[in-house]
Amino acid sequence: MTPASVSDYRELARRRLPKMFFEYIDGGSYAEVTLGRNVSDLEAIALRQRVMRDMTKLDMSVEVFGQKLDMPLGLSPVGMAGMYGRRGEVQAAKAAAEAGVPFCLSTVGVCSVEEVAAAGTPPWFQLYMLKDRGYMRELLVRAKAAGCPVLVFTVDLPLPGARYRDVRSGFTGATKFSGALNTAWQGATHPAWLWDVWLHGRPHTLGSVVGAIPQGRSVTDFLSWIAKNFDRSVTWADLDFVREVWDGPIVIKGVLDPDDARDAVRAGAQGIIVSNHGGRQLDGVRSSISALPRVVDAVGGDLEVFMDGGIRSGLDVLKAMSLGAKACFVGRAWAYALGAGGKPMISKMLGTLRAELATAMVLTGCNEARNADKLLLDVAL
Repeated sequence: MTPASVSDYRELARRRLPKMFFEYIDGGSYAEVTLGRNVSDLEAIALRQRVMRDMTKLDMSVEVFGQKLDMPLGLSPVGMAGMYGRRGEVQAAKAAAEAGVPFCLSTVGVCSVEEVAAAGTPPWFQLYMLKDRGYMRELLVRAKAAGCPVLVFTVDLPLPGARYRDVRSGFTGATKFSGALNTAWQGATHPAWLWDVWLHGRPHTLGSVVGAIPQGRSVTDFLSWIAKNFDRSVTWADLDFVREVWDGPIVIKGVLDPDDARDAVRAGAQGIIVSNHGGRQLDGVRSSISALPRVVDAVGGDLEVFMDGGIRSGLDVLKAMSLGAKACFVGRAWAYALGAGGKPMISKMLGTLRAELATAMVLTGCNEARNADKLLLDVAL
C-alpha cells in the first residue's frame, strides 16, 4: 500500500510491528474515551471556505523562541521510539530537521540525548521529573551541554495511567519468563522488524536514563523502574530546581485547565502545550482542542501556547491555529510513520501534512500561518 494519509501509516505500522509495540503506540487509558475525543472533536470543527482571493504567496512559517519553523508543526516526545525503527529517535530527528521543524526527544527514548544531538540538529528535550533529583540535575546538564534549545517539562504524569491494551498484549503485567517468550514470539512473526530493530537496532535501553538503572537489561526493566520512580510530590515550586540548571525556555506540557495555565505563567514558564497526553493518562477529560480556546483566552498574551493531541492532518493543524495555537505537535502520526518504514516514511508523512496545510490555507484565504488565529470558523467548539 502506498500511504496517502496518517491512517495509512497507522495500518502499515500495524502490519510491520509486533503487536505489543503497535498497541503501545496506538492505545490510550481505560476505555479510551479521551483518545477518541481528541480526534472526533477536531473532526467536528468546520473550516470556513473562502474564494476569489489572491493566494499566490503562501507563508507557512512561524517563529518560536527565536527559531524559525518552516511550518507550524513539531514532533512530540514519544517514548521508546527506538523499538519501532532502528535508532528511531535519530531517524525522526533527521526527518524533522530536513522538514524545518523541531523534534522533541522523550526522557524515555531508546537513543540518548547525546546520540540524537550528534546526528544533526539538537532536539528539544522533554523532561519527566523522577524521584532521584541528583540524576535529574545531571540529565538537565547533559541536555544543556548537547545544545538542546528548549526544555519541555511534562507535568501530567505523576503516575502512569491504566493502559489496558498493554496488559492484553503482554507488554505490561507479564512475568519475566512469559514476557520474554511473548517478545520472542512476536518478533519471530514480524521478520522485517526483527531484522531492522531487534538485531540491528541495539542497544535496547533508555539512553538518557541508563546511568540511573545500572541493573537494567531490557526496555521493560527500565519502564518498570521509571513507573515506580515518577514523583507525585512535584509542584510549581520545582521549576526553581529546574531553573538552577536550565536557563533556556521552558514549555509546560500537559495543561488543560485555565487555572493551571495561569499558574504556569506565574511560575515563569515561556510556553504551554495544551495536551491530555494523547488520551493516555486520565480518561474522560476534555479533548485538547476543546481545552485550547479557554487556555488561550486565559494566558495567550503572556506565553506561547501550543497544542498536542488528535492531529491527523494539515487541516487539523489549521483548525488548532484558528483557535489560538502558535503551532501543533504530533506524536502518533510520526510514530506510525517510523513503524511503517523509518525516516523515509516520516519525511513522506511530514510532506503530506505540509501539502494538506497548504491546501487548507489556500481554500480558507489564509496567506500566512502566523495569522491563522484571525480566521473565522463555520463551526467551533
